[in-house]
Amino acid sequence: MKFGVIVFPGSNCDRDVVMVLRDLLQQPTRKVWHEDSDLADLDVVVIPGGFSYGDYLRCGAIARFSPAMQATIAHAQQGKFVLGICNGFQILTEAGLLPGALIRNRQLQFICDRVSLRVERAVSPWTPLYQPGEVITLPIAHGEGCYYADADTLASLEDHQQVLLRYCTPTGELTEVSNPNGSVHHIAGICNRQGNVLGMMPHPERAADPVLGNTNGRRLFEGVLAAAAIA
Repeated sequence: MKFGVIVFPGSNCDRDVVMVLRDLLQQPTRKVWHEDSDLADLDVVVIPGGFSYGDYLRCGAIARFSPAMQATIAHAQQGKFVLGICNGFQILTEAGLLPGALIRNRQLQFICDRVSLRVERAVSPWTPLYQPGEVITLPIAHGEGCYYADADTLASLEDHQQVLLRYCTPTGELTEVSNPNGSVHHIAGICNRQGNVLGMMPHPERAADPVLGNTNGRRLFEGVLAAAAIA
């Protein structure tokens, strides 16, 4: 598979993602500048974390109009894979590829921590190497990571099993204390109904190298490779 990692002015996690894909997983990977619009050679587009365009107006509000994102929308509509991490998740909601919105954290403070996450579904192109109900640990780093959607949207997400990750305790319980940013339904990651587009606030690329002592995130990238091999 060939991966592309979009780079906006203000992106700061693009190199981390490239390192995981190109160096650890040895997959063909190229950076895509935000002004580029040719994604025809790519199988997977990754929108990394950071502060695209300085997060002016609203996180992701400007990035959604970039040539690279317009091409990413077309890429997703063709059924190809798209992964948005942190700021990338925010951009995906602004672009309409995923429902809902990411708003200020409940305590109105930036959070940089490691959190427990419950994998809700393993029947997904992104999570086949996890077990349903498995609790993993991934880093988070965001100021506007509180997922919000209206009641009808939430009901649709739940009915169609689009919630892939929830914030939880180390034993998998959903408590107020275990929800670091106040996200509704403890939502940390969702996919579109087709399953090819995933947005998540935690950073899997920061938990992929054994030297860091945590490879829970690596299985996410390996999972999409495994899913593609079966397809």
